[in-house]
Amino acid sequence: METAEFISILDREGRALADAATGAGAAAPVPTCPGWQVGDLLRHTGMVHRWARSFVAEGRTAYHPGEGEPDLDGPALLDWFREGHRLLVDTLSDARPDVACWHFLPAPSPLAFWARRQAHETAVHRVDADSARGRAPEESARSLPAAFAADGIDELLSGFHARDRSRVRTEKPRVLRIRATDLEEDAVWTVRLSLEPPLTERTADGDADCELTGPAARLYLALWNRLPFPAVTGDAELATLWREKSAVI
Repeated sequence: METAEFISILDREGRALADAATGAGAAAPVPTCPGWQVGDLLRHTGMVHRWARSFVAEGRTAYHPGEGEPDLDGPALLDWFREGHRLLVDTLSDARPDVACWHFLPAPSPLAFWARRQAHETAVHRVDADSARGRAPEESARSLPAAFAADGIDELLSGFHARDRSRVRTEKPRVLRIRATDLEEDAVWTVRLSLEPPLTERTADGDADCELTGPAARLYLALWNRLPFPAVTGDAELATLWREKSAVI
């Protein structure tokens, strides 16, 4: 996918998140994020938007922490969220393609990284906001393009869980396969598990101990622990391992 496509999705998903939050109310619980209310979701996502924007807007080439979450609620919190989201979208849209700044996963460019990462960050949290106003994640998944969802699976498996921080590990080598059923045949990921960080290949070669299959958007949200896996064949303990250990830290 092109950077402009990610920015367009970020724009749409952020506006949809704000609309869902408005409909649910800041005090509504977020079923997909146990312990959170909508206000927590807005403060977290809005803080991330501002944090991400700062690297691109200011050309920061080293990590720095975010400025923290605001002490806001109600309409003021929603206004703050919408403002930060708009600033992020505009900054990414106006940035030079060769802008140099810090980023934390492999990418064709820093701009491509931040557009992609924030599109996925916002899309998953839009599903969270939808859940707070009573929309099931299965229904929310239908609005996610299959190609975008597959890209999100790739980012999660080949990016986040390729890092030393991943806790998805097994004492004995095991193989987990993820197969999206609504895309071309190459929408398959083979994840080799061991005591080391998972190694993911975009291939269906070889046997797998467990296979997770389903539409790309359903798998995307399931791998981010927003839905049950659509279908599990083989050793279901690997699906349970993912559920218990895959939270990104």
